[in-house]
Amino acid sequence: MSDTDIPATVELLTFRLADQEYSLDIMSVREIRGWTRTTPLPHAPRFMKGVINLRGTVLPVMDLAERLGLAPREQNERNVIIVVKHDETMTGLLVDAVSDIIALTSEDLQPPPDMSASPLPGVVSALTLIGDRMIRVLDLSATVQIKQTVAA
Repeated sequence: MSDTDIPATVELLTFRLADQEYSLDIMSVREIRGWTRTTPLPHAPRFMKGVINLRGTVLPVMDLAERLGLAPREQNERNVIIVVKHDETMTGLLVDAVSDIIALTSEDLQPPPDMSASPLPGVVSALTLIGDRMIRVLDLSATVQIKQTVAA
């Protein structure tokens, strides 16, 4: 058996949003921190909760549930901010809770059904089943890319 016969393994960080499970490639995660109150910015999209001070850097924080069109809910001390890096941009993703880290091969991932009427097409790049858990794998690029207009 050669190296080309071995399926590539990807490690995913799983987390909960509104009683659903999602995941991100662990390589894009920089840190996980507890909920911190944000400073709102005027004219920001509704799902952008504001900014926080991350060791001297201004970090925008996105409510991932609102971004994905899930029902808005109150933040509390159990919420978590997953700090991710995409291209050269760092963003905080507000989620309900972090679950665990899973290692999967490309064979474990299934393409999502075509939901072209979705307001955010392409946000879920794959689905996987672990026991009775359906886990959605987010495409970080499609999730965090928004018009980069920041109110001053």
